Amino acid sequence: MSRFLQLHYLTIYPLSNPNRDDQGRPKSATYGGAPRLRISSQSLKRAARLSDVMQTDLEGHLGERTQRIGEAIRDTLKAEGVEGDAAAELAAKVADVFGKIDEKAKDDGHIRIRQLAFVSPNERACAIDLARRAAAGESLPDIKDLKKAVLRRADGAADVAMFGRMLADDPDFNRDAAVQVSHALTTHRAIVEDDFYTAVDDLKRPAEDAGAGFVGDAGFGSGVFYTYACVNAALLKENLDGDTALAARAAGALAEALATSTPSGKRNSFAHQAFASFVMAERGDRQPRSLAGAFFKPVTGEDLLKESVAALRQTAEALDAAYFDGDSESREIMDVAEGEGRIGAIKAFAMAAITDD
Repeated sequence: MSRFLQLHYLTIYPLSNPNRDDQGRPKSATYGGAPRLRISSQSLKRAARLSDVMQTDLEGHLGERTQRIGEAIRDTLKAEGVEGDAAAELAAKVADVFGKIDEKAKDDGHIRIRQLAFVSPNERACAIDLARRAAAGESLPDIKDLKKAVLRRADGAADVAMFGRMLADDPDFNRDAAVQVSHALTTHRAIVEDDFYTAVDDLKRPAEDAGAGFVGDAGFGSGVFYTYACVNAALLKENLDGDTALAARAAGALAEALATSTPSGKRNSFAHQAFASFVMAERGDRQPRSLAGAFFKPVTGEDLLKESVAALRQTAEALDAAYFDGDSESREIMDVAEGEGRIGAIKAFAMAAITDD
């Protein structure tokens, strides 16, 4: 098994706004003294988690990030014939395992915890089973023992294993993320542009006036984005309770999902269904390093993708020559523009980083 799997992506986003700031405009950053467009790592990870690839490859091994686990427990009990008030009371007691109950929401008839909790399938099933048994007459243990009975330090939740979780009230059951994902950043100078648009009232008669029914503006941008991800193979296996086969499936699904999934912001308005144009996967025991430095000086030229690929490959070779002796780590490359490689080979390479001895 390799210590680390590193994944590098160059993806062309068309005119789009997949990840908005608090003003509804594309996120941005200054890097190398130049304005860039940015996509947050959190939105990239969520897009990967919800992608068809992960939902299919890791079916039954994906958690839920939610404040509403209590309502899921209550609804299950009610569906099995438990009276409404009793179901709600038991659900609130068990949901307290995952975080403090929001009393204000409870007053409105909801059973929600104050913070989002990343709940694994095993934990969800165990919580429902304990509530079900309590409804049948068994006594619930006190909260300390209840947490020990429900919460897990490691289990079969692949996304929790990859991206980690924090339970503020129960740090003993936190999980360190086995996967690091960078913010995606354009390799070149890029700025937010504005679209002024109108909407027409279909039932307005021309005799009334010639104006639109609504006017507005929306920000958008485009560019070649660099994304970097690093998988700690040993920690991924540890978080999955030693399940090597599942860890390999998770690594492979991640490698493909980051190449084929995009955040959903304004997708219906811009149709930014973007696949990575270049992927470089590396595995081995060396200390990981991002190749974002390849783009500290903004890429320029008529073909920004080609220049970005060249800058990335040159930086990788230069860093290897400066810091490491001997042969470079094992690599697999997919370059769409050059007709080199396939995503299936990248996926198999990622899986082998977990399974190879």
